[in-house]
Amino acid sequence: MDAGQKLIYFDNASTSWPKPEAVYRFMIDSYRSTGVSPGRSGHELGIEAAGLLDALRLRLTRFFGADEDAPERLCFGYNATDALNLIIPGLVGAGDHVVTTELEHNSVIRPINHLVRDGGVQATFVPFDGGGFVDPDDIARAIRPNTRLVIVNHGSNVIGTVQPAAEIGRICRERDIPFALDVSQTAGMVPIDMKTMHVDVLAFTGHKSLMGATGIGGLCVRKHLDIRQVRAGGTGVNSEYPYQLAEYPWRLEYGTINMLGVAALWAGQEWLHSEGLENIYAREMRLARRFVEGVREIPTVQLYCCDSLKDHISTISLNVGGLDAADAGLRLDVKHDIATRTGLQCAPLVHKRIGTAARRGTVRFSIGAFNTEEEIDAAIAAVAEVAAWAASR
Repeated sequence: MDAGQKLIYFDNASTSWPKPEAVYRFMIDSYRSTGVSPGRSGHELGIEAAGLLDALRLRLTRFFGADEDAPERLCFGYNATDALNLIIPGLVGAGDHVVTTELEHNSVIRPINHLVRDGGVQATFVPFDGGGFVDPDDIARAIRPNTRLVIVNHGSNVIGTVQPAAEIGRICRERDIPFALDVSQTAGMVPIDMKTMHVDVLAFTGHKSLMGATGIGGLCVRKHLDIRQVRAGGTGVNSEYPYQLAEYPWRLEYGTINMLGVAALWAGQEWLHSEGLENIYAREMRLARRFVEGVREIPTVQLYCCDSLKDHISTISLNVGGLDAADAGLRLDVKHDIATRTGLQCAPLVHKRIGTAARRGTVRFSIGAFNTEEEIDAAIAAVAEVAAWAASR
């Protein structure tokens, strides 16, 4: 990038950037003052670090509408992929059946496929309709007597549609089947209430709309559900016990916690509270509508699953003319300093369903909390230029 040029960033579905300034400040200050292992030792710094960790557990438990009297069931890990690799094999075993959807990220697809290939598990991937939504009745029809888990991506990281989680959760609750929700794309953007949505366990990551750092995420488990342990290691307590502890959070939390990530998530929660989720979401969706309305006027642009932006997040996928997605994204980057995400976005079944796999996916614009109208207008103009360039080749 030439000196003086400013990158326009539309890859927030991957990692939100920039973060609020308060997040950067709190991360640095906290790590300098108490950047030690929490609760491993009886000294003052360790106790102070443990205090921040425990406070964040409770805060996120409330944020997700889980059981406030059991914050220890908010367990930290690296990210949502890490959490999903605890949830799926922790609930499904040989002879069991799992129901999921074609909207899933590889963090769900691959663990399930490994269990099917290697572990005697059966799986059903429920398709979505032309608007990008799964019909809850299709979930109900996919359930079998041996179904032990239904797992759904709340918000698609490719087409941005938000699934009817409460309706799916009600079906699962009526049939006494655990319902897991991947909220990687929706946490920090739309309200999530595990109780009213009948969600038994969710997986989250900190580095997207929760405004935290990379390398922190986890899962939140309701009190009535237990997940089998599939790992073991250090906990910092009861070191003489030769097996992994059965109590939460140690049941599902291993090794030293990423305290820099904890600090970032805490500051992210402060920022989300001060701004208000509804305000953040409304602003991002205004920008998304402006973008969709603008690029829709370009004759050779194909948009996917955004005829209506109802029940949608600010993630938009498109293709330009006959270009491969990678070629269009490269020109946006090199000629216009616009960062997007091209390719299959780790969700190959979505692209197979919408017919974009042969074009190596889509160009994804994911609008974040710090994008502006001027950047949206620049993106529309850039897409128009790419379309004109493609037509002239």
